[in-house]
Amino acid sequence: MKVLTILVDGMRPDSFTNVDAAQKIISRSKSTMSARTLMPSVTLPCHFSLFHSVEPSRHGITTNLYMPQVRPIRGICEVLRASGKSCAFFYDWHELRDLARPGSLSYECFINSHNFGGYAGSGKLLTDATIDFLYNNPTDFTFFYDGYPDSAGHSFGWMSPEYMDSVKNAWDNITRIVDALPEDYTVIILADHGGHDRCHGTDMPEDMTIPIVILGSAYNKVGSLDNANIMDVAPTVLDILGVEPDKEWEGHSLLLRQ
Repeated sequence: MKVLTILVDGMRPDSFTNVDAAQKIISRSKSTMSARTLMPSVTLPCHFSLFHSVEPSRHGITTNLYMPQVRPIRGICEVLRASGKSCAFFYDWHELRDLARPGSLSYECFINSHNFGGYAGSGKLLTDATIDFLYNNPTDFTFFYDGYPDSAGHSFGWMSPEYMDSVKNAWDNITRIVDALPEDYTVIILADHGGHDRCHGTDMPEDMTIPIVILGSAYNKVGSLDNANIMDVAPTVLDILGVEPDKEWEGHSLLLRQ
């Protein structure tokens, strides 16, 4: 069993209700459109809570500027590496490099969006790279990041036509990856936060509500997930892979809610 986690930055659950590619995947998945992220609803703090299964007040990352943890806590990659599992990262926002400590990744692919016409271009290249890598290198845990919707939201506004196009683009990339994966992969698709107007970071429902979609053999039923939180993702990944979570983690595996 292997896990691919796909995070689409700033993707609101109500942005893809009419996206056919999204609905086809959701129709055969376990999902929720009302999961919660954490305050501050900002990209790097939310990612650290996803990977370390604690609130920002515990891991200490409260802005998009990384600061070394005063009381370090292990994240997904550190726990998996200690258990002999392999981890890979594909991303186009450089600040995410600090989600995994040095030595915990087996493979890392960073593509600078500024060199390829923005996040639409880098997202396509990352999708191609992910498909090629996983086809030739089965990996226990892979993280794929798509920054296009967040960029479009800040530039044009959340739920604007440009933003909606970026969400459709993200689901087209997701579909390409999912269709290329072997059957032993479970895919977790989610966002770090939502957004409103041209910003996010507040406790408004538009900023705090995120989708979580889980597709694969670890989830043999379709339906809804209840009371899900972004901190539940790390324990879920480890549960699928048969590894004990870190004792300091605060989330709970979503496998228990089948």
